[in-house]
This record gives sequence, structure tokens and C-alpha cells, in this order.
Amino acid sequence: MRHSKEFIGEALGTFLLVLFGCGSVAVSILFYAYQGIMQIALAWGIGVTLAIYLTRHLSCAHLNPAVTLAMVISKRMSARKLPVYLFAQFAGAFLAGLAIYILFSPSISAFETTHNIIRGTAESVQTAKMFGEYYAVSGSSAVVSLPLAIGAEAFGTFLLLIMIFALTEGCNIGRPHDAMAPLFIGLTVSSIICLIAPLTQAGLNPARDFAPRMVAWMAGWGAAAFPDQSGGFFFVYILGPIIGGILAALFFVYVLEPAMKRSSIRCDCENDKSIKK
Repeated sequence: MRHSKEFIGEALGTFLLVLFGCGSVAVSILFYAYQGIMQIALAWGIGVTLAIYLTRHLSCAHLNPAVTLAMVISKRMSARKLPVYLFAQFAGAFLAGLAIYILFSPSISAFETTHNIIRGTAESVQTAKMFGEYYAVSGSSAVVSLPLAIGAEAFGTFLLLIMIFALTEGCNIGRPHDAMAPLFIGLTVSSIICLIAPLTQAGLNPARDFAPRMVAWMAGWGAAAFPDQSGGFFFVYILGPIIGGILAALFFVYVLEPAMKRSSIRCDCENDKSIKK
């Protein structure tokens, strides 16, 4: 199979990322295992870090359609590989969602019975959240309109891509060693989740949202898996991250990268005579 190495890398990496990330959300909902956003954000960040370390020599570990599209736009990857990467990412995320449902299905049923939740009704969004994200959840203190949710997802993805470029491109002489880059990318994801999650649950990744959401839809949540009839799911969690990725690629290529290349002198405060010790 042509590009089999890339397919395996993207599918396996995305599977691991979604398994640990969505798994942490499931554990939080079902067992009240986490007490705040920071703990779940760190679980996501660790999942991202481990997935990158596992697969970056197979496929460069994009693990996110928005990242892949940004790499194509910035000419870091051939557009011919785009279908392989996207299919692998959605396949890996779907299998992770399926694994989470199989692992926790008895616990989900018990939770629904205890809280008188009928799967497929509006109330079942409480459990559907372990698969897909929701930008307008009843009981939340956040006031989030559809345009704000789109903007939040685009902005969060923009930040993620800028950091990925900065941590991996040779023109940034201040970047950490290559062996440390996955760790800092994971920390970036955790930080963005802490900022954006109260508004949209911080999807930042179309494959991570759509594929597990499809598992929920197939497992009986039905309309509760896609509750926004105005198309909010598509605009917020698919279009938003894609817009953010495209803008990040253009900003890096036309603004940040040229500025980095023009700076040929390392920043060295010890050699700056204007600074007194």
C-alpha cells in the first residue's frame, strides 16, 4: 500500500491522542475523577506528547486535519498525501471513540440509570460530551454565541499551529532540542484547553470531534450527538479549526518565518553592555 507508513502513523497517533483525551473526559463525567479543567487539560497534553513520540518518525505526527492542511499550505508536505493523512486521522479517532464506548458502556448505562437520563434526549448531552464537544451547554456560566464559538476554536487552533511551527522549524534558533518538541507541543495543547475549554470544550481538531461524535450517534445518542440544528457542529468544530490552521500557516510563512530568518544574531543578554548585573 502506497504511503502505508504515513497511514499507520497518523491512525495510530490519532487513536492514542483521542483515547487518552476523550478517555479522561469520560472518567471525569462517569466517576468524578477530576476536579477541574487543568487535570483534564494535562491528560490531553500527555496524550498528545506520547502520540507524537510514538509516531513522528512514521508520519511527522500531524494527528489533526487542521495541522495537515496547514503543512500543505505552507509547503511542508505534498498535497498528494492529504487524503491519506485525513482518512487515517478520522479512522484512528473513530476507533478510539469506539474503544472508549466499549470500555465504559456498562458504566455509561449505570450513570444514565442513576441520573434518570434517557439516551438520545437533550439531557443525554451530559454523557455525549465524552465523545464530542458542545459550545452551548445548559448549566454553564459561559455565554457563548455561534460566532464566538467559531472564533474561539479558530483562535485556539491558530495558537497551536504557531507553536508547532515555532517548535519544529529550523529558522527559530530559540526552539528546544528536537527531542523535547513533543513535550512542549503537549504543554501548548494543555494551556490552550485551559483557556478555550470553558467556551467550547476546546476541540481544535476536526477528526477528534467528528469521529467520536459519530460513535455516539451510532450508539444511540442520535440527535443529542448533533444537537445544533443551525449547523453549529460543522462551523465550530470543523470549519473553525481549519480557518485557524490556514491563518497560522499564512502568518508563519509570510510574517514570522521571514522575521526569524532576518534575525541572524542570537539574543544574548550577557553580552548586552546596556544591561547592568
